[in-house]
Amino acid sequence: MSRPDRTIILDARALSRALQRMAVEVLELAHGTDDLVLIGIQRRGVELAERIARLIEQGEGVVVPRGALDITLYRDDLETVGPKPVIGETRIPGALAGKHVVIVDDVLYTGRTVRAALDELADFGRPKRISLCVLVDRGGRELPIQPDIVGKQVKVNNGERVDVLVEELDGRDEVDLVRQGAPT
Repeated sequence: MSRPDRTIILDARALSRALQRMAVEVLELAHGTDDLVLIGIQRRGVELAERIARLIEQGEGVVVPRGALDITLYRDDLETVGPKPVIGETRIPGALAGKHVVIVDDVLYTGRTVRAALDELADFGRPKRISLCVLVDRGGRELPIQPDIVGKQVKVNNGERVDVLVEELDGRDEVDLVRQGAPT
């Protein structure tokens, strides 16, 4: 259901196909599952990481360790978040030393969220390698951060944003391009 202020970029089937492709790319990048750890950035990156891990597990028959990062307190703009930021869960599945950590996020924009995630990960040890996997790369970087794996690249103009909806939180899977000022 598309409205003039909201354009569907990925419907549920296209989102599912993108995640399947991303799971294969994660496996190739990590050379298998031996040292692989998936860590999603709160909110929707956690659900996407969980789905990618399950897809890998179905194909490979092994359990892929996964975790979650809440980067709120590591943000460089924390003062703009407000006096009582809502803090989500950070879960790290064991020691990260010698592991290939794949950070999973829904949308890559300025790169500041990823920088905060890298800062937070550093508090949990020194992985062998860290890669970045994002469902949508919308461009507009303010920091020199590039994804290793991208589900969909989207050109986003001023006054537009990308909304990622996932079944677990929003009741449906969909990625929308939304004109600012449009209802969510």
